[in-house]
Amino acid sequence: MGRSKAFNEELVLDKAVEVFWAKGYEATSIQDLVDAMGIQQGSLYGPFGSKQELFLKSLDRYALVVVKELLALLTSKRSSVESIELFFDKLVEHSLTAGPLRGCLVTNSAVEFGLSDGVIRQKVLYLLNGLEQGFYQTLLRAQENREISQDHNLIALAEYLTNSMQGLLVMGKVHLERSVLENINRITLNITL
Repeated sequence: MGRSKAFNEELVLDKAVEVFWAKGYEATSIQDLVDAMGIQQGSLYGPFGSKQELFLKSLDRYALVVVKELLALLTSKRSSVESIELFFDKLVEHSLTAGPLRGCLVTNSAVEFGLSDGVIRQKVLYLLNGLEQGFYQTLLRAQENREISQDHNLIALAEYLTNSMQGLLVMGKVHLERSVLENINRITLNITL
């Protein structure tokens, strides 16, 4: 009979998310994780595996909590165009309130890893594709409801919005002026919608 865990895995994983989000993968040591998570090093490897596996689980947890909340904005009862506008407004707020220059864990991971770690790259692509699909479905509704032109290439627009979202989050790491982020937001929406 195995010993039961003496911690709530979701709460401990939330603490790992915070460390990776604040420091990045490479700059985060096992000791940083153990200290933040409040567990012994042996307890880290059992349920979470390696540092890379913990990072992948942290990305999943981040997606479940943060990305899911953003995607919910796209499926709200508002018009599709209003939903996209609200989504980008929330990104500006997130950039200004998430903590000192934190950006987005998915975006940060894309920038940190690029092509250097295939497993993490695939996870990041999977999460970005989920966001892109959210935009695509919202744009499809907008087109069906005649909120946007029937001539728009929805796949290209969804890719553009995903790229704009990532760019806004990167800019939010270096610009703390609301006006800069709101200008980017406004121009993106004017070009797209």
